[in-house]
Amino acid sequence: MVEKAEFTSNLYHPKYWLLWLGVLMMRVTQVLPLAIQMKLGAGIGRLAMMLAGSRIHTAKRNISLCFPDMPEDQQQALLKRNFEETGKAIFDSANAWWWSDEKVQAHMTMKGEQHIENSLLAGKGVILFAVHCLPLEMGARIFGQFRPSIGVYRPHNNPVMEYLQVKGRLRSNKGLVPKRDVRQMIRSLRTPDVVWYTADQDFGRSSAVFIPFFAVPDAATITGATSLAKLGKANVLPFVVERSADDKGYTIEIMPPLENFPGESELEDAIRGNQIIEQIINKNRAQYMWLHRRFKTRPQENGPSLYD
Repeated sequence: MVEKAEFTSNLYHPKYWLLWLGVLMMRVTQVLPLAIQMKLGAGIGRLAMMLAGSRIHTAKRNISLCFPDMPEDQQQALLKRNFEETGKAIFDSANAWWWSDEKVQAHMTMKGEQHIENSLLAGKGVILFAVHCLPLEMGARIFGQFRPSIGVYRPHNNPVMEYLQVKGRLRSNKGLVPKRDVRQMIRSLRTPDVVWYTADQDFGRSSAVFIPFFAVPDAATITGATSLAKLGKANVLPFVVERSADDKGYTIEIMPPLENFPGESELEDAIRGNQIIEQIINKNRAQYMWLHRRFKTRPQENGPSLYD
């Protein structure tokens, strides 16, 4: 488990100077009110929409696959809003990593934290069942004001970004576990402790079942929540984070533990998990990460791509 961000002199190599310049510019924006940051973010998102051809295709295709009955003009409006929200998420992450606790607390609302306490007091670990909503980094930072937990993450290939994300995320987590280190997740749950978990992206064919996700009948979906809940003797609590409509704050909500989970089979659990993910996304569709190729893995290994 990663408990400290390791800084080395190699991170000052000239090949990283442009990245450090970008970091400096983002630090400067920390003095701006949140509403102003969000206006800048929306502008960045609109600019990205003019430049990011392949990403536009992915997001547009995901929306059309998931909501085929949505009129085309509404799909286009959702796509535009999603790019604006994606631009805003740059500032969400920067704020989550660099805001003081006092500033976080001035912009946050929490609901349902008693469900965490009740589970831990009963000796049950907590699997915080989240989705890749765009303000998720800030959601984790807000949750950390109440109870620092164990974050599950993918190490970044760029060493500067790896240092920044570890340092930033450790402001809200007591430790970070690489997503493949299942043993450490189980140990943490048995402590008992709180472990973050997401199952809404396409992680490939291994340990996946093909089940419905919105209108797509055969989305590759991992089944790890079942194993973690069984082996970690843990409850599964859905987690929602949303940026307010006026862009002046954030709300997180922790739902009660899922009843009868794990169920009779991994397949039934995964179907139930996707239904919960759909409910969370439907709370604010524009703030979901539609840029991910959610349906890249097909049931037949040589089957046609849904993105061609």
